[in-house]
Formats: sequence, C-alpha cells, structure tokens
Amino acid sequence: MAESTLWWLATGGAVAVELLTGTFYLLMLAIGFAVAAVAAHLGYGMTTQIVTAAVVGGGAVVGWHLRQTGRRQQEAPAQANANVNLDIGETIQIELWNPDGTADVHYRGARWTAIHRPGVSPSTGPHRVAELVGNRLLVDKA
Repeated sequence: MAESTLWWLATGGAVAVELLTGTFYLLMLAIGFAVAAVAAHLGYGMTTQIVTAAVVGGGAVVGWHLRQTGRRQQEAPAQANANVNLDIGETIQIELWNPDGTADVHYRGARWTAIHRPGVSPSTGPHRVAELVGNRLLVDKA
C-alpha cells in the first residue's frame, strides 16, 4: 500500500472520530495528515511526511486554541452579555430613587429592583440595563 494511501486513511479516520466526538481539534490534525499525504504524492520521504504532518497539524491545533482563548476573553461575563441575557440594553423608566440607592421599577410585567453603579449619583428618567446582579438590574443613565 502506498504511503499516501495510509495518510489519506488517517485523514478519513480523524474526520470520522471527530464526527463521533465533536472534537474540532481532530479536524486540525486531519489537515496535517492531508498535507502529509500531498507530500507523499510529491515523492518526499517518510521523515519529511511525518514532520509536515506534525508541524501543520500541531500548528493548526495551537492556532485554533489561541483563537478560541482570545474569543472567550473578549466576551463579557454572562450577567453583562447581551447574547446571553436579553434584558441587557433594554430601557426602563426610573421615577424615584430610594434613600438606600435602589429604585423599584416596573419591567416585563413585574416589579424589579434597580441599582446604579458605585460612585454615580442617581437621577430619574430613562435608564439602560447594563447588567444583572442577582435579581437586581444594574442601570446606566440613557
């Protein structure tokens, strides 16, 4: 059996296992196997094929991991992420602030407690929901 055939079988096996497990990193390794198969078709030796598979597949895994890590760090935490919590960015009307720094607001058919950011003096009027802190709405002036 030709060396390239073995690399193509390894590529297909990695893709099949990825489909069963959902591990996207196996697709990155499959890319390395496919590049090694192309190297075998071009007549390079087994050492070059193995090094090519390791460098391309390993580099793709590292690159994908760094991309995913950077993406997770850019996202806001769940309580302040509008993709997770649909209340973020909604506008509410605050009529009166209580002496303890909270306000009772009517929002989505229920009574909610709104709080302002530390160091910000509360004012009445429209506010935008910036974050959920427990069951309280952290609001910013709109």
